[in-house]
Amino acid sequence: PDVEVPEILGSVPAEGGGEAGEAEEEPGISLLPKLNEFQHLLMVKVLREEKVTMSAATFVGAKLGKHFTEPKPWNLVEVFKDTAPGTPVIFILSTGADPTSMLQRFAEKMGWAAGDRLHMISLGQGQGDIAANLIVRAGKDGDWVCLQNCHLATSWMLALEMIVEGLSSGTTEVHADFRLWLTSMPS
Repeated sequence: PDVEVPEILGSVPAEGGGEAGEAEEEPGISLLPKLNEFQHLLMVKVLREEKVTMSAATFVGAKLGKHFTEPKPWNLVEVFKDTAPGTPVIFILSTGADPTSMLQRFAEKMGWAAGDRLHMISLGQGQGDIAANLIVRAGKDGDWVCLQNCHLATSWMLALEMIVEGLSSGTTEVHADFRLWLTSMPS
């Protein structure tokens, strides 16, 4: 049914909704029950823009199917088949998820023990030069390097880009076993 937006908004209390003292997960949004899914998505865009990604995923899942919004299960064995010495693998972190322990277990299965052939460094203040030297040495030896928390070293990302360009273009000598793994929060 067609519903006029001003008609619906006129029924929304100024301070959200619910009973006195009740906290709402999405204030104001639940007060729009007469909207279809697309109208709801538009209202979320207007009223709670920080929730639009989640609402868009809900909309796509409802209209096209969950397989369009749910991530496919993956494992490092499958990911590793698609890797190359000159192309880093980037793990985008989410709250509560840290792939480094999974990487360490996978590396040990492949014969790259942490501290021996898998070198991990958490980026931050002053770690850029250490990481660059580690990448060069590991690239020659065929070791693996994991640079953690790349989002904390934004000023060093241009230098990392130049290093990766050297690895992928062939201007820098790279062992066939070398792999570069990166972790970063989305920005």
